Amino acid sequence: MKFIIDNWMMITVALASGGMLLWPVINGGGPGALTAEGAVQLINREKAVVVDVCESEEFAAGHVVGAKNIPLGELEGKLDGAVKNKTVPLILVCKSGARSARAVAIAKKLGFEKAQSLSGGMGAWRSANLPVEKA
Repeated sequence: MKFIIDNWMMITVALASGGMLLWPVINGGGPGALTAEGAVQLINREKAVVVDVCESEEFAAGHVVGAKNIPLGELEGKLDGAVKNKTVPLILVCKSGARSARAVAIAKKLGFEKAQSLSGGMGAWRSANLPVEKA
């Protein structure tokens, strides 16, 4: 207990720096995540395929132009049929970025090594004033 009292400031700094390191992962910007601008570059330069993992109602309310809709619960069974070329970049999108981050693990398990999640989801896409399509 004396150690904690004597070194409270160093312990606080260590906890704060650890929190700052974990923040991108908690916020949805962890490994495999990219910004809206980065997604646009992948779409334009490398012909990336965009897959929206939202439910049909959310997809109909607004999605990335040209995106395919495969709800997260159906992703494992339908992704291979919807995206034939596993070497092309795959951008996974949802409303906030949480479901698409989980979808990256499923896609990589299926062999899509270039799968990435759009950090912040459709909220980030709309904040960047990028085009949204409604079904």
